[in-house]
Amino acid sequence: MENIVLGLLLMVVGMATVFLILLIVIYLGKYLIILVNKYAPEEFVQKVPSVNPTKDTGAVDAIKSAVDILTAGKGQVIKVEKL
Repeated sequence: MENIVLGLLLMVVGMATVFLILLIVIYLGKYLIILVNKYAPEEFVQKVPSVNPTKDTGAVDAIKSAVDILTAGKGQVIKVEKL
């Protein structure tokens, strides 16, 4: 009986230790993300919209108007290509 109690105690201590270490890793990761975003923000490069000339310009116009309607003018078509 004494060995079972000792085994359960070791199991609980081990699981609690792993849980605490994982919490420390999670919070340090969040803090690191905040620091990196504060001191080294991502640089945004504005892309020049270019549409490849295709044989069917009506399809390109339809795609552009659909994107315009769905995104309320905030989206833009940069490239149209056949997959």
